Order: sequence, then C-alpha cells, then structure tokens
Amino acid sequence: MSADYMIVFPEILMAAGAMILLMYGTFAGGDERRFRISHASAALMTLVAIIVSTGSHDVERAFDGAFVNDAYARYSKVLILLSSAATLLLGRDWLERRGLLKFEYPVLLVLAALGMMMMVSAGGLISLYMGLELQSLALYVVAAFNRDSSRSTEAGLKYFVLGALSSGLLLYGASLIYGYAGTVRFDGISAAVAAGGGGVGLTFGLVFVCAALAFKISAAPFHMWTPDVYEGAPTPVTAFLATAPKVAAGALFARALFDGFGLAVEDWRQILFFVAAASMILGSIAAIGQTNIKRLMAYSSIGHMGFALTGLAAGTQEGVDAFLLYLSIYVVMNIGVFAFILGMERNGRPVAAIADINGLARTHPGRAIAVAVLMFSLAGLPPMVGFFAKFLAFKAAVDAGLTVLVVVGAVASAIGAFYYLNIVRIMYLNDPSEPLDLRFDLFRHAALAVATVLMAAGWLPFLEGLGVPAMTHAAAEALLK
Repeated sequence: MSADYMIVFPEILMAAGAMILLMYGTFAGGDERRFRISHASAALMTLVAIIVSTGSHDVERAFDGAFVNDAYARYSKVLILLSSAATLLLGRDWLERRGLLKFEYPVLLVLAALGMMMMVSAGGLISLYMGLELQSLALYVVAAFNRDSSRSTEAGLKYFVLGALSSGLLLYGASLIYGYAGTVRFDGISAAVAAGGGGVGLTFGLVFVCAALAFKISAAPFHMWTPDVYEGAPTPVTAFLATAPKVAAGALFARALFDGFGLAVEDWRQILFFVAAASMILGSIAAIGQTNIKRLMAYSSIGHMGFALTGLAAGTQEGVDAFLLYLSIYVVMNIGVFAFILGMERNGRPVAAIADINGLARTHPGRAIAVAVLMFSLAGLPPMVGFFAKFLAFKAAVDAGLTVLVVVGAVASAIGAFYYLNIVRIMYLNDPSEPLDLRFDLFRHAALAVATVLMAAGWLPFLEGLGVPAMTHAAAEALLK
C-alpha cells in the first residue's frame, strides 16, 4: 500500500497544500493574506509540475489499477498545472482591483487542478467520476464568484445545471458499461469488448459517456453552456476555463476511449466524426456575428475542440500525438489572448466589446502586433504554429481514411478565418474610438510576449528544440501500449 501512496504523492501534495492554504486563510485573516495565498498556490502548482515531470518513466498503477501514472498522464498533468498557475497569476491584479480577490479563489483553482490530475490518471469509471466532479464543483463556484453580478450568477447557475445533466449522462453510461462488462476498470472493460460481451449495451454506455465528456470540452452539440459562461464569468475565470479544463477533459476523453474501448475504434470513431464536424461548423459560423470578444473566444474554443477531435478520431498513435500537440498549442494561444483581454479597460472599467479595439495599432502598436500574431495562429495561417497543429490533425485523419471530415474541417477553418482576420482589420484599419486603456502588469506582459514568440516561431524545429513533439509522441505511445 505504501507504494500506492508514493505513486500518488503529487496528488497528495496538492490536496495537503490546498487544505493548509484554506486553514491559513481561515484562521490568519484570509483576505489580508490573499496575495500571499495566490502566490503560494501558483508556486505549489509549479512545484508539483516539476515533481511530476521528473518522476519515474515507468507505467505505474495504484489502488488496484484505479490510478494510472504513465507518460501520457505526466505530460497532461504538467500542461494542466503550468497553465493553471499562469492563469491564476494573470488574473490576480484584475480580481484585486475589483474587490473579487478572496483567499478562497486560488484554493479553489488548486482543488480544480487536483481534480484534473485525477481525471487524466483515471484507470476506471469510478476514479474518472471522482476527478471530474472535484474539478466541476470548484469550477461551478468560481464561475459565479462575482456574487454582485447577475451575469456571473447566471453563468454559475447555467454551468451547474448543465453540468449536473452531463454528470447524469456519465453515470447512466457508466452504469450500463458496468452492467454489461461486469467491471468499472478500463482494462476489464477492454477485455469484455475483446471477448464480444455486452454488445449493444456497451455501445449505448459508450455513447452516454462520450456525450458527457463532449460537454466537458464544450464540443457541439453539447456546447450550449459555453458562450454564456465565458461571457458572464469574471474574465480571469474565463481564461482558466479556456485552458486547463480543456486539456484535462480532452486527455480524459482519449484515456477512456483507448484504455476502455481501444478495440472498438470503429464504434466510437463514428461518434467523434459527428461531434468534431458539428463543433467545427458551429464554432466557425456562430462566431461571425459576435460583438463580445469573450463570446467570440467561446465559439472559437468550440471550433478548436472540433479540430483537436479530428486528430483523435483517427484512432491511431499519430492521431493521439496530433491531439496532444494541438491541445498544447491551443493552451498557449489562449493564455496569450486572455492576457490581452484582461488588460482591456476604459476609465478603470473592464471592457470586452470587439469595437473597443478600433485603431489599436495606432495607439498601442506593439500589442496590436502581438494580438495579430495570435489571431493568425488561431486562424491556422502559415507560418504560425497554429497552422501546423491543424495540419498534423488533418494528416492523421486522412491517413485513417477520414477524408470527408478533413474537408469539413478545411471549409470550417476558411470560414473561421474571417472573424480572426476581422479583429486584425479592426485594429489596423478602423479609426480609433474612445481611447482604450491597456493595463498590463509583469505577468500579462510576459504571457503575451512568450505566447506571441512561440506562435510566431514557425515550423516544428523550434518546438522540437523545446522537446514538445518528443514528449507528445512518448505520451501517445504510452496511451496506446
């Protein structure tokens, strides 16, 4: 049993750190210590990311296979923890200036990150559900963190109600799978699939589980919560929702499909085909008429999850590799974009209308260039790194015979380029409206600069120098063993 606890040591450290910070905030005057707790939370997540990245390279299982620690889980955890720490630091000043930085906020993000770590290491349906709900409960609270705002309260309520629906779908699907497979562990489910047991019952269970997980990554047609929650939640919370939870839910999606139903690729490929195509089409078309940049980023996230799932639908190691690389690049792009959105102010008040950036290139040329680079990358234009993320996902799909899905993706990408390029047009060609104040602290400057450099660096040799493709390849290989 002691070996089991050593395997889950990073998760234990996160849980213990969250409890210590919560007690410290409660008994030491939390709101007076909110900066210290915020920095300590970010440091804790960074420390755990370092521990995870330097851990054993063997596949380790704990608690009778309920917890899996392999290269796939380690890579996902590092990405989750670093993006969580980054968004926490990015939003600290924004929350403080509006009286919303309570000591509970960073603790809730730590608990959400802990749930995400559990998700990507899930070895069965029960551990999957525990991690998912720990993440979700924390996110429901932070989405409604601004209690004086009706929009924030509405966002939290919508997220909670629809999240409860997705949890119900997940539990119903899990009960069907358990009933027909006789086990909740993924390796046992895989054995039942290989033996031909369960038949239609297992397939129905798989459909319900896929629907629930599609909700968590805001893929169509289970996307309905995303625009309202992105717009209504405090902007730092939106930045968090757009990064780490997407990686966790996506990684869990792949884990459940390959570990539990790896021998039924043809069954779940049809589901992913439909979800990916619907997400790309809806995300590309629905974003065109948006006037709020947070809502636009919501529909952008729906479309990008469709592009990422295109690679996963291939059902191959190449597809998983492209899927992980896409999520990694997507997170960096979003951190850069939200670093800019968090700095958008006028007369000390936050603004989020796209029209507010009219003529930005004339008043803040450096930041306009950075935003333009990120928009080009989100649109998938060469030579930005975002282009190669889509290219690798499409290549994996074509190699697997999903040419129709790639054609849909190419058309959706062309349509989606309109609203990304429209933002660049507004910044460079429109006349400046009322002056826009850009409030940037050290963290926002650093995040915008790093994201811009990474996305503008071009083809993969630069990323190879950072070791990212090698890590995603090793992670994909570990998942498919």
